[in-house]
Amino acid sequence: MRGELPVDELNVCVIGTGMISDFHLQSYKRNNRAKLYGVYDLSLDRASEKAARYGVQKVFRSLDEVFADPEVDAVSICTWNHTHAELGVKALEHGKHVLMEKPLAMSYPDALQIADAASDPDIVFQVGFVRRFAAGTRVLKTFIEDGLLGKIYYAKGTQLRRIGNPGGWFADRSRSGGGPLIDLGVHLLDVCWYLMGKPEVARIKGVTFNELGNRGNVEALSFYKAADYSADRNDVEDLAAAMITFKNGATLMLDVSFSLHAKKDETGIRLFGKKGGAELEPELVLMTEQNNTILNIHPQIDHLSIDFDEAFGAEIDHFVSCCLDGGKTEAPLVDGIEVMKMLDGIYESSKTGKEVVYDQAEQ
Repeated sequence: MRGELPVDELNVCVIGTGMISDFHLQSYKRNNRAKLYGVYDLSLDRASEKAARYGVQKVFRSLDEVFADPEVDAVSICTWNHTHAELGVKALEHGKHVLMEKPLAMSYPDALQIADAASDPDIVFQVGFVRRFAAGTRVLKTFIEDGLLGKIYYAKGTQLRRIGNPGGWFADRSRSGGGPLIDLGVHLLDVCWYLMGKPEVARIKGVTFNELGNRGNVEALSFYKAADYSADRNDVEDLAAAMITFKNGATLMLDVSFSLHAKKDETGIRLFGKKGGAELEPELVLMTEQNNTILNIHPQIDHLSIDFDEAFGAEIDHFVSCCLDGGKTEAPLVDGIEVMKMLDGIYESSKTGKEVVYDQAEQ
């Protein structure tokens, strides 16, 4: 990292130039306080193509070159999940600010390795919980903080895809760490927990299913496929469901799938409190009571449904601001570790068939 950062510019290197990197690259390009200094990818051709498309100054030939370059102030890590912990540790050891795509790591113990390396309070480590930065989430949080919902005692996150597994690294547990739970569920789990006030976990009961496989041969319906899609490789779950109970008594229900015999694809994020409720997705609606009447309130805002271009832009603007101005990130490393702990708990409960119980004296 440069010894004296100018207050108006952050030199950024994006590591990993797959699909998700486009959201990072275009958001940095729009930010007038960030400079797209470099990119790195295992594929030099892909990195070079992204550099040309977004006007990136430098294409790095190795990760060692990235971390050794004193001109690199910050990195966005957009690589396969199994590389996250190692890259996060290296970035911190070299004094780089870090924006880490979700999930934080492959497992809770791996996430703790990053925590051990995060010793400098002036280095920003932000986890890519992009839904926290969506316009609807930001607006809903203000209503929650003003007490419109009262104490939130129940939340439910759902993202069901009928068909099929995206394939490629998503279907390879050795690179992904799991299927729809760690890919899709991490977002729903995080945003519900965040809006509930980040209570401490007490108990987790989870199940996963491997019943349907890839189902990539179903005709007439298209679905998202990774660049390295192959129907032959799939060792992750089709469906995951969980019930998480927190120490304050609140409960979170979660169900996510890559492949399921459902009527339609479905996404829903719902929160219920003593005074009111809210739906964040598919679009923001608030529910409350007044004059003995139930009211459904439809806020008049842009991006009533989630717009990922907008959400990533807000996420990266926040990251740049924290790096340059010394602010505290809204998605800190400690939150990523706690979410990773819950993901591990769901997989562990499914594996053992038992509820995972956390010691009341823990944490």
